[in-house]
Amino acid sequence: MKPLIVTLLVIFVAQNVFSQKIENRLAELKIILPKVQPPIASYVNAVRTGNLIYLSGKGPTSSDGKFISGKVGVDLTLEEGKAAARNTGLNLLAALKAEIGDLDKVKRIVKVLGMVNCPTDFTQQPQVINGFSDLMVEVFGDKGKHARSAVGVGSLPANMAVEIEMIVEVD
Repeated sequence: MKPLIVTLLVIFVAQNVFSQKIENRLAELKIILPKVQPPIASYVNAVRTGNLIYLSGKGPTSSDGKFISGKVGVDLTLEEGKAAARNTGLNLLAALKAEIGDLDKVKRIVKVLGMVNCPTDFTQQPQVINGFSDLMVEVFGDKGKHARSAVGVGSLPANMAVEIEMIVEVD
């Protein structure tokens, strides 16, 4: 009986030591996840089916909760657009954490659709959405690498600079 108790104790301690790996990584990166944004229309932030989480499109927000808006390449520079995409990634991570409770449950960021509010002659959408993609790899390592589309659009809700949605595989 004692070896079983010791084994269970070892498993319990190991789970508690390693269960906060992503939270520790966020702290190392000095990242604090923002408050989860409520949906701006008639939908939910996330839907789970099996081991996949489908996250609705989110946009970038400033510290006062308002959307970072404007067209990248007109109102915002490429670097500002990239920062907006990173900010959107933080909003998506907050929504994901609210849905699954623990970011250590993430097995893989599977697919991302990044939409950039830009003029028709702007062609640097991939570089803008790299702000999001780079964040996922910083946080999750190889599990953050994903399939992706980056497209330009003529407008987005509330004139958001970017909108990003993602599919995540979880335990």
